[in-house]
Formats: sequence, C-alpha cells, structure tokens
Amino acid sequence: MTAPAALGPVQQAVYARLTADAELMALITGVYDYVPEGVVFDYVTIGEATEIPDNRHGGFGRQTTLALHVWTRYRGHSRGQRIAARITALLDHQPLTITGLRHVSTRFEFSQTLTDPEPPGDIRHIVMRLRVTTEQE
Repeated sequence: MTAPAALGPVQQAVYARLTADAELMALITGVYDYVPEGVVFDYVTIGEATEIPDNRHGGFGRQTTLALHVWTRYRGHSRGQRIAARITALLDHQPLTITGLRHVSTRFEFSQTLTDPEPPGDIRHIVMRLRVTTEQE
C-alpha cells in the first residue's frame, strides 16, 4: 500500500483557498492552471509541481512542491510583491483541506522577482514555491 498521489488534490486545495479569498481576488483577475487568451493582468498561475515520498514507520505520505506565479504589468515589483505577500499569508503554516489526504503542513520555501526581457519589457513576474506535506487518511 502507498499513499495516494497528492499532486492533483494539493493543486485543487490551493486553488480553492486562493479563489475563496476576497482580498486576493480584489488584487487579481483570476487564478489559472492554463491562462486563456485575452486575460487581463494581474493574475496568478499555478505552475510546476514535484511530488516525492515522505513515508514513516507505519504510514505513507507525500511532499509536494508547488510553484505559483504572479504576473503583473505594474511598473516595478511592489504590486506583485503585495499579491505574493497575500498568497503567503493564505498558505504558509495554514491548514488545507485536501481531498483524500491528511494535511500535515504547508511551508513557504522562496520567492523571486523577475522582469520579462521581451519587448516592451513591461511584464513583472514573481515565482513562489511552497512545500505541502500530506499523509494517507
């Protein structure tokens, strides 16, 4: 027996937490897995993820890392940083309801600000990574 895959349920739980927050949703136009054409900035995408076993004696678990991307056209990084700070407040050290799994912890790992070099160079991007630890129910 092994723990059920966590990638999908963790992504769903993070999406539900972010989209349910009125303060965050007032700052952005949406949270996306796939960004449809024509979406207006500022928005958040749920990006790349990894999953590794986190088993212990008598139980199975997973550690899932999840990248979140903040996209904005604001001049400078302050608006993106404000959005990233709200995301961190919603997720870091906060309990999540994850279908089929028991949530152990969510930890903020890092964020990085980037400027898109493509002309006209007006897109700001913040990459964030979180680590979510789960166990089988």
